[in-house]
Parts: sequence; C-alpha cells; structure tokens
Amino acid sequence: MLDLTQGQFVRHVIMHPFEGFEDLRWKKSGSLAIATGIVVLLFIQQLAYNRMYGFQYYSSYDKIFNIVPYFFRSFGIFLLYVVCNWAMCTLFDGEGSMKNIYIVTAYSLIPYIAGYLIGTVLSHFLIKDEYIFIQTFEIVGTAWTVVLFISAMKAVHQFSFGKTLALIALTLVAMIAVMFLLVLLLTLFQQVIIFIFTIYTELSYRLRV
Repeated sequence: MLDLTQGQFVRHVIMHPFEGFEDLRWKKSGSLAIATGIVVLLFIQQLAYNRMYGFQYYSSYDKIFNIVPYFFRSFGIFLLYVVCNWAMCTLFDGEGSMKNIYIVTAYSLIPYIAGYLIGTVLSHFLIKDEYIFIQTFEIVGTAWTVVLFISAMKAVHQFSFGKTLALIALTLVAMIAVMFLLVLLLTLFQQVIIFIFTIYTELSYRLRV
C-alpha cells in the first residue's frame, strides 16, 4: 500500500483516480483541513469567475455586490451534497462516512477549480479569437472532475459503476427536494413575520387612537 504524505495523496488521486481513491480509502489518509481549503478555493473561484473575468468576455452590471449567492454556490451546495449523499448511501448500504464523503468530494473538485481559475486569469490576456484556449482549460477541468467524482463515490461507498451513478442521481434528486422544502419553509417563515408585524402595527395604531 502506498505510503504518501497528505499532499502527495492529493496529487495521487488527481493523476490516478481509479486507484487513487481506493488507496486513499484504505490508507485513511484524507485530510479535512485540505478538503476545507479546497472548498474555500471553490468559493474564491466562484467569486473570481463572476466578478473578475476579463471585461471583453463578461461584464457585471450589478450595482450592489451581494456575497451571499457565492457562499450558496460554493459552501452551501457542497455541504448539501455531502449531507444528501450520506443520507442516500444509508439506503444503499454504502460504506462511506460523512467525513470520507466530504474529503473525496472536495478532492474531486480540484481540476474544475483550477480550470476556471486559469481561464479567469487568461481572460485578461487573450483576445476573443483565442477564447478556445480558455474554453479548453475549463472543459478539460470540468470533465476530469466528473471522472474523479464518479471514481471517488465508487471507492468511498464500494459500489459498482451502475450503482454509483444511481446513488449520484438520487443524491441530486434529494438536493432538489431539500432546496424546495427550504424555500417553502423560508416563504412560510416570511409570511408569519409579515402577519405578526401586521398585527403589531394594527394594535399600535388602535392603542394610539
């Protein structure tokens, strides 16, 4: 079995996804600190791509900057996936713990983050006719992340390829359901607040009269 440092394991799983995640699982060498750092980089990548992309390719017309959507696109969606995947894997008798799912999912995002960060930097130097080079980094990074992601889920849960795809699909369905319920709950909470405020305003008015 490989005897690598934490940083070497990150490079190992990126370059050798099919055996890398298996080695990571059996060696139990995943790092929560590194995984959290990767999620922070995901947040930075989302922020950079939407706010710092070359003006000749993309211009933001937002008058007010709101950081909340970027937190949701990075930390929010990532953590929601981890929780939903862990919940679904219990139905499929998966072997992955929430910690392991968190780590391998974060490791899988490295090519995607790198591809889009490189693309953001190149957008300030390349002209529109050379946009194909930017797209190459972004597409290759995304495609390699998909390969890593499927390999990670397969290794951490010890599933077959077909069962892994089914688990991922069910996880996405669960995420949509949870987001729908959250929106419903927030809407209901907002209505309750408005109702209470209306009663308070009416009582205050009558007491003054």
